[in-house]
Amino acid sequence: MLPASITALIAALSKLPGIGPRSAERIALHLVQTESGVVKQLAEVILLARERIQFCTTCGALTEKSPCAICDDARRDGSLICIVERAVDILSVEKSGTFRGKFHVLGGKISPLDGVEPEDLRIAELETRLTLEPIKEVVIALGTDVEGDATSFYLAKRLARAGLKISRIAHGLPAGSGLEYADELTLSRALEGRREMV
Repeated sequence: MLPASITALIAALSKLPGIGPRSAERIALHLVQTESGVVKQLAEVILLARERIQFCTTCGALTEKSPCAICDDARRDGSLICIVERAVDILSVEKSGTFRGKFHVLGGKISPLDGVEPEDLRIAELETRLTLEPIKEVVIALGTDVEGDATSFYLAKRLARAGLKISRIAHGLPAGSGLEYADELTLSRALEGRREMV
């Protein structure tokens, strides 16, 4: 039987995404047997990251300073904006190496059953950006599940205006999954094969 402090550590680690009970147990046992200086350094790095990381006030990406490096990069195409569900989805799109525009994080998908309505998402901020920035095309890069499809169609209708092209990444992504599960090639092809929605 494991001591209570190790059991508590396992329980805390198993709450992390992608860490099951067995992995949590292995990590916990490794940590309690590792030199305390190494464990203290790990704890300090975790706390420091948590304290420093914030959401970009422009696009919603994870950053240490706002605006983020992508929003601040004059070499990126300011006329092209990619809408993603979560901040981590930006990393997936960036790994494809295909997209050179800017981003906008919605902060979720419309899901009335889960109590997520359009006003709960960062759609108003996106509309503000459309009036302030020289955006000519919006690429909707949401998953292909029911909520992703519904949110995409809602956005296409709500954002429709003269001079703005609205497209969605091609459905090269597996149905019912998110961007984090797609490899770089699939995402690259999906971005290149996007099509206009309206």
